[in-house]
Amino acid sequence: MSTLVLTIGPAHTLRQAARLMSARRVGAAVVLDPDTCGLGILTERDVLNSLGRGQNPDFETASAHTTTDVVFAGPAWTLEDAADAMSHGGFRHLVVLDHDEPVGIVSVRDIIRCWAPGRRRAAAPVAEFTAP
Repeated sequence: MSTLVLTIGPAHTLRQAARLMSARRVGAAVVLDPDTCGLGILTERDVLNSLGRGQNPDFETASAHTTTDVVFAGPAWTLEDAADAMSHGGFRHLVVLDHDEPVGIVSVRDIIRCWAPGRRRAAAPVAEFTAP
């Protein structure tokens, strides 16, 4: 799990979000909307889909492309739990919440790194797996 969670607001443009994700070298940002008290996620795929539709990244906002129907993990979830949720849900990033606060994101890359030969640990909570 990456414990450095990039958070953005719903009014960020897709270009701003992409710049922040690129600078942090992450594939997703948690979108915090103070008006709705909700959490969502914006991924690199969301940005690419918008560009592919010919939309202008300087005018498109994160709120228009945020996934709000998000599956959240708890810090006690095992890596297997995270992989199962991602596989069944068809997504590549899983936001980890602790008392309704985002404390990390698990990505498919994190899972692959941990399950690479010689690195797998059995049934440890996702919070114990940290990305470099």
